[in-house]
Amino acid sequence: MKRLIVADSAGFCFGVRRSVDMAAKLLEEYGSCASLGELIHNEDVIGWLKAKGMRVVESPKDLTAGERVLVRAHGAAPEIYEALTAAGAEIIDATCPKVRAIHKIVAEAKDEGRFIVVIGMPAHPEVTAICGWCGEHEVCENVQEVEKWLKNKPNPWEKPITVVAQTTQTHSNFTECCDFIKKRCTNAKISDTICLATSTRQEEAARIASECDAMVVIGGKHSANSVHLAQICAEHCSNVQFIERSEELEMDRLEAADTVGLTAGASTPAWIIKEVRNKMSDEIKVEETTAEKEMSFDEMLEDSLKTIYNGDKVTGLVVAITGTEISVDLGTKYSGFIPTSEFTDDGIKVEDVVKVGDTIEAVVVRVNDVEGTAMLSKKRLDAAKMWNDIEEAVENGAILEGIVTEENKGGVVVNVKGVRVFVPASQTDLPRDAELSQLLKKPVRLKITEVNKPRKRVVGSIRRVAQAERRERIESIWNEIEVGKKYHGVVKSLTSYGAFVDIGGIDGMVHVSELSWGRIHQPSEVVSVGDEIDVYVISFDKEKRKISLGYKDPDGNPWTQFTSRYQVGDVANVKIVKLMPFGAFAEVLPGVDGLIHISQIANRRIGKPEDVLNVGDEVEAKITAIDEEKHKISLSIRALSEPAPVKAAEAEEEAFEEAPAEAEEDALVYEVSADGVASGIAPEVEE
Repeated sequence: MKRLIVADSAGFCFGVRRSVDMAAKLLEEYGSCASLGELIHNEDVIGWLKAKGMRVVESPKDLTAGERVLVRAHGAAPEIYEALTAAGAEIIDATCPKVRAIHKIVAEAKDEGRFIVVIGMPAHPEVTAICGWCGEHEVCENVQEVEKWLKNKPNPWEKPITVVAQTTQTHSNFTECCDFIKKRCTNAKISDTICLATSTRQEEAARIASECDAMVVIGGKHSANSVHLAQICAEHCSNVQFIERSEELEMDRLEAADTVGLTAGASTPAWIIKEVRNKMSDEIKVEETTAEKEMSFDEMLEDSLKTIYNGDKVTGLVVAITGTEISVDLGTKYSGFIPTSEFTDDGIKVEDVVKVGDTIEAVVVRVNDVEGTAMLSKKRLDAAKMWNDIEEAVENGAILEGIVTEENKGGVVVNVKGVRVFVPASQTDLPRDAELSQLLKKPVRLKITEVNKPRKRVVGSIRRVAQAERRERIESIWNEIEVGKKYHGVVKSLTSYGAFVDIGGIDGMVHVSELSWGRIHQPSEVVSVGDEIDVYVISFDKEKRKISLGYKDPDGNPWTQFTSRYQVGDVANVKIVKLMPFGAFAEVLPGVDGLIHISQIANRRIGKPEDVLNVGDEVEAKITAIDEEKHKISLSIRALSEPAPVKAAEAEEEAFEEAPAEAEEDALVYEVSADGVASGIAPEVEE
């Protein structure tokens, strides 16, 4: 027995089904209506609608005043709408939302002064309607026509270009055309407006055709999407029949095929597909791989015409997204619409949340039977679901996440997936006098403390979560702390002796001597409250909960830098920083001072250092001695002018060793030991 594979996507698309449903509804309510052009590309459906009272008109002039006229799914140009209004007709717009989105794209491009290229069949009603919304434009059916157009336009890129596609175009043809355009026009703006249903139908047809020995495509010969389906199938299967109804089927071409594939265009009604399937089953005994329920067209239409009511939960397919609404195919006579504001209230882009082709759940808010539309809300459905999660969160103490959306006198309001949660000011985890407005638009974590569903009142606490998280961080720090470990912290406060730094819930103290290798008098010279700094642990006491931190880089120890750069006998350019009765202290490097004994200042006898030197002078001096243990340096200016007598040198060393400790301490800000520990704070710093 032969095997028959039927495409799941075969038959009416959303736009066609919607227009047929709207026509059927009008005929049911009023007994008559008009269609501006044939509603769909199928004579059988048109005949069925005509029998129910619909007449087809080719021009607004053919209408009578007050007559109801249906604008088909292909849409119409702006001047057509104006003519219909002038004729006094009542317009029922069945334009496919996907086509309406193209109208908006090209209209905006026109206002921006862009040249528009439409990839599609020039004489097709959909393309004709699109062109009506364009300014300057060109229609190209394939890459050869694109190339010809560009050749006749030597400088088409002088004006920016927008490219759109007829909804039933093949992706391969559109991509080929766009690639060619982008090579010649660097400022082209490409909009892929091919309908998802069309893409899905074409991809499925290609897959089935590649698996079958014979392929049958049902559709009108003047239907663009059906023609493209037949072309795609022919690329993957050598035995393809393109028919409009079962009478055209050539059974002898299927005799040698073990597997037969079947698909149909978007304007093909279910009963024609059924007739073709039945003919195959009767004459060549095929066995279908699907076991779907068979229904007549009337049964299918009746099923699609079922009424929905406010409050109903519905599921549909996203078919189009515009700047203001999302169009949803509900599989019924109603077109569903969800405002994009439901997805963008929190500053999120709608395209980051939902895409064409997504399945979406929503609740019906308002039904318009006349227009065949239903306003939907995803937020209300999410909020209803969230109430259950809220009630469970109270019982199990779960942590929820939300965005702060409002501020009032008593606290703030947090949006938790559509549910308003009030957080009192005392539970925001902010200081008593802090501005609550600083929380607006920020994500927060909270626990639910009270729920009153009848009053729709929910109370939460950010503070409980923050306190628990702080306790966890503090315990984690004490469990993992060790000398030398580095932390990224925030300066919380300053004192005269140092800075307190928050390293994740615990404050550690950086002593003033650990803030800089250079001379400073106040911590504020190095850091400010609120600064983020990297610190390391010098010591800690878990029992007393005290941590001593360092901020200055150990690798930046000036004494280490000095010893790596200078040795005894070297000449250095130094700066006089302090004058004493027994000599002058000079800065060799920032943080490293040396002593120039009074006897080594000049090659003559002087009464006091200030007779020759002033604070701030920069002079050259020779390094005559280095005490590695005490971090002391002897310098001599005199040694650069003439050799120092032996006795004078000895006197200098003796004076250096015997210099009063209080004088030395008064001159040096501090001393640094070999392991980098600071000590010996000078009086002016201590003050």
